[in-house]
Amino acid sequence: INAEYMGYFLMIKEEEIFKKHKCPFKGEMGKVVTRFPPEPSGFLHVGHAKAAMINYYYAKMFKGKMIMRFDDTNPSKEKENFVENIMTDIKTLGITPDSISYTSDHFPKLMEYMEQFIKDGVAYADDTPAEEMKKQRNDGIESKNRANTVEQNLAHWEEMKKGTPEGVKWCIRAKLNMKDKVKCLRDPVFYRCNLTPHHKTGTTFKVYPCYDFACPIVDSVEGVTHAMRTIEYRDRNGLYKWVITTAKVRPVEIHDYSRLCFVNTVLSKRKLQYFVEKGLVDGWNDPRFPTVQGIMRRGLTVAAITEFMLEQGASKSTNLMEWDKLWAINKKVIDPIAPRYTAIGKDSACLLNILNGPDTPQKSEVALHPKNEAVGKKDLWFFKKIFIENEDAKILAKDEKITLLKCGNCKITNIKNDNGKIELEGMLLLEDKDFKSTKKISWIAADPSLCVDGRIYEFDHIITKNSLEDTDDMEKFINPKTRFETQFIGEIQMKNLKKGDIIQIERRGFYYVDVPWGQTGPQLTLHFIPEGKTKEMSVIKNKIDVAAASKGAGEKTSKKKLKKKQKEGKEEKDAKDAKEEVKPETKETKEKQEDEKAQDPKQPQI
Repeated sequence: INAEYMGYFLMIKEEEIFKKHKCPFKGEMGKVVTRFPPEPSGFLHVGHAKAAMINYYYAKMFKGKMIMRFDDTNPSKEKENFVENIMTDIKTLGITPDSISYTSDHFPKLMEYMEQFIKDGVAYADDTPAEEMKKQRNDGIESKNRANTVEQNLAHWEEMKKGTPEGVKWCIRAKLNMKDKVKCLRDPVFYRCNLTPHHKTGTTFKVYPCYDFACPIVDSVEGVTHAMRTIEYRDRNGLYKWVITTAKVRPVEIHDYSRLCFVNTVLSKRKLQYFVEKGLVDGWNDPRFPTVQGIMRRGLTVAAITEFMLEQGASKSTNLMEWDKLWAINKKVIDPIAPRYTAIGKDSACLLNILNGPDTPQKSEVALHPKNEAVGKKDLWFFKKIFIENEDAKILAKDEKITLLKCGNCKITNIKNDNGKIELEGMLLLEDKDFKSTKKISWIAADPSLCVDGRIYEFDHIITKNSLEDTDDMEKFINPKTRFETQFIGEIQMKNLKKGDIIQIERRGFYYVDVPWGQTGPQLTLHFIPEGKTKEMSVIKNKIDVAAASKGAGEKTSKKKLKKKQKEGKEEKDAKDAKEEVKPETKETKEKQEDEKAQDPKQPQI
């Protein structure tokens, strides 16, 4: 494989991005500063990828900077392991932050601001139990501590900073308006005690700021000019501005954009953690997970993710999206460069004896890609005994002429069927150049020295409902069977594949090389890559529902927060897609015929 060519093809080409996508806000060239502030309490998922990419590329459009800031204000959830993996994910996504910081870098200064808020009478200490506080905020009832003096509040604050038994009972709340129509603005908590050692500062601090207090101040202090926030923070934009005004720091421009929502997908870190802890997946990088590491092991390319995310951009319209568009973009990226190989299902392999075939294996050189010679070449071995797929063997008839891909035509002279176990005999027709009306059959030489063992994994969605509501019991919608294995026999050249390679097994689909041959034993492991289409490539069937893997399936539900117009728009789109369903199939059939034409007559005959 021409690795240098493949690498260049998959590179993110920024000049093309800047021509195609526009920034939604105005800014001064060279002075725009954005930030990406993930909490190190889990791995990055596709939602984080969108946030990272639009912040990074929008800043670059103005020749500005993007700050990578770890919002590490909750030591109970955060770990250094998550920090390291987030850094790995950012590098994988092709993002190079201009600087890296931590909210914990600002802890001493944030405590000074908090103390000043208390002295100014705009914050107070409260020991109301959490459930009671929640009810009071919902009902608009003021806390009994709201009228305490500044001196009383400062005394409680000092106990909190020391982490004393008395101090841990208290928190600091902003003094706003307990009758505000937006309930999250009813005296929100700004500081709370936590005696868990911090991943970076250890036991230095006993109090930690909440996001609503820390984020606006740190944004301003670090020089952020444009704060990109998902739409669910819109109700808190007033609070963001209030903190900046009250702290008397430089204002920051806020821009909202829609949160990324996919069907049959869990993006909540808490829910993803549940799957990990219960052993329902192999870890945060499981290919069934929507984490960056998970979807990369599923075969998604950075080029496709970047194109998809910037196409979504900073739109404020919240839609429950299907996966098919992202996978379709990914196919456009990999199809022109994925080298082609042949593999036959181990349990479905049928022997075809070529009566006039060579007694010893013969080798020829063929292109790895029928339409792109730059991908490279491979050796193709032919023998008098070859394996073909059972699905192909079942539809063949005696005296039928077939085309063995990259070899030539062959006449089936005899078929033995012993209770479903099929064995065939045939004669090569090397002088016959008519490939138009024949069935195209994939094959490999039936010689153990010319084959490699492997397994294919296909993955289904981990939940069976299109969209989980907050009131849903997630356990009721966990898919009990999400991984399907197929053992296969592949051509010997697959032995040289490396981890991360993306290939096409002809007439089966595209695959990601997860475990190369020899890494854990004498076989390799491949992961099936969805293509955003609704049917298999050939008569060789997948073990999962291809349409469901690409689009999403299960019990349907609408997101409560979606506007009626958006919902109607999606239904209209679905109806349109249903009417046009035959269109892509016609295109795929045409592409398949072009591939076969490119593969058969132009390849050397053996």
